[in-house]
Amino acid sequence: MADPALDDEARDARYANPFAPPDEAEATAAARPRSLFGEILDWMLAPLLLLWPMSIAVTYLVAKSIANGPFDRALETDAYVLARQIHPVNGVAELTLPDSTRDFLRADNVDSVYYQVLGSRGELVGGDRDMPLPRDDDRPSPGLVEFRDDTLHGIDIRVAYTTVEPPHLAGSQAVLVQVAETLDKRRALANDIIKGVILPQFVILPLAILLVWFGLSRGLAPLHALQSNMRMRRPDDLSPLEARRAPPEIEPLVTSFNDLLTRLEQNMELQKRFIADAAHQMKTPLAGLRTQAELALRQDASPEVHRSLEQIAMSSEHAARLVTQLLALARAENRMSGQVFTPVDVTEVARHAVRDWVQPALARQMDLGYEGPDETHPDNAENADAPSAAVFVDGNPVMLRELLSNLIDNAIRYTPPGGRITVRVRPEPLARAVHLEVEDTGIGIPVAERERVQERFYRILGRDGEGSGLGLAIVREIATMHGGTLAIDDHVYQETPRLAGTLVRVTLRLRPSN
Repeated sequence: MADPALDDEARDARYANPFAPPDEAEATAAARPRSLFGEILDWMLAPLLLLWPMSIAVTYLVAKSIANGPFDRALETDAYVLARQIHPVNGVAELTLPDSTRDFLRADNVDSVYYQVLGSRGELVGGDRDMPLPRDDDRPSPGLVEFRDDTLHGIDIRVAYTTVEPPHLAGSQAVLVQVAETLDKRRALANDIIKGVILPQFVILPLAILLVWFGLSRGLAPLHALQSNMRMRRPDDLSPLEARRAPPEIEPLVTSFNDLLTRLEQNMELQKRFIADAAHQMKTPLAGLRTQAELALRQDASPEVHRSLEQIAMSSEHAARLVTQLLALARAENRMSGQVFTPVDVTEVARHAVRDWVQPALARQMDLGYEGPDETHPDNAENADAPSAAVFVDGNPVMLRELLSNLIDNAIRYTPPGGRITVRVRPEPLARAVHLEVEDTGIGIPVAERERVQERFYRILGRDGEGSGLGLAIVREIATMHGGTLAIDDHVYQETPRLAGTLVRVTLRLRPSN
């Protein structure tokens, strides 16, 4: 089964571009843009979340550089101290390390310290033989200390190295002095720096996200205010929005919307004038035709002419009723055509509607009755003027009267002669609703047809009657215009179980003051 929501979106997309092929309309519905709030939030948070790990990596590199500074200076001092202990003896470099100097080199309790001295002929003068050597072209000038990262026995080390040229040494190169240490202290310091920088970010980042969310919400508040203003408007309110109170970014949108409202109001005025003109231009000649036919019926004529004149009078009456229904349907479907909702007493509307149909009901020998909210049994139609408690709704009295007139008309048309029709106003204060009901002893409507009969021009096959199939369609449109619902059900008279018929119920909202 297709999803109704998807069908609605596809239909909206189709209406947006009526010349688009079906597949393009469906693709347009599928490519519906995301919300502005989510789009801005993504473009703000995505770079923030992407830059966060990059900032961690950069912070780690900076922390390593900061941690290397003081330890490199200490290692440089060790290299200078060690270089001063080299003295020439018989043309050969010798290393003389006092106990204090040796203790100084071994004083570190965290890192392992290594040193190496190579003589002018490359011989080991002192220290660790396994220390890696720098490249020949990478040896510094005498008195200049340089640093490099290397490994010793598979352990990462930091090496400070320099060269010394004591006088009277035999050999082709300067004496190489190297001092190295492991990286435990450097790593510990870098980790402390990372923790000091990163840990506050775990607090700052969520706060930043919340502030971004709050800032976007505040920034989009004018849009929400505009949306609320538009939703709270009455359907007939086509007054322009205040563009000057809108932010500059959406002021052109509000201005364009006001232009659309102006054009819509003009089109509706044209439609209202057309409906009024059509009602006058179409109903007047039809009424004249019926009058002429009735006058002709009073004259002497052959039976064939008499039957033709009766058919003309009946057809003109049906045509006039059809025109009236079409115009009522047009007004009901045009829910923003200036219909003004005012407090309406539906009991008063129902009584007037019953009085309007007394003569047609009597002509077909039917009992048309009215039951108000304070009554338990329907009165005869002649007593419809009896006072009853007022029940108010927000609506248009003309359209509500048209609603009841169509329901009564349908009941009269499809109820056999001698039948019974009751118009009832039944409020439910607890549910804040009022039911306008028309029940009859007619032939009823099958359950399978109860949705279809609310469509325009639909009539149940095999049914006798003179209806046009517009009555319930008009009722549904007027009920929807008033925020109500239409329901069709069976009805069995309790006092006379053998009598059964149709119960048509329109439910409207009560006014708050009721």
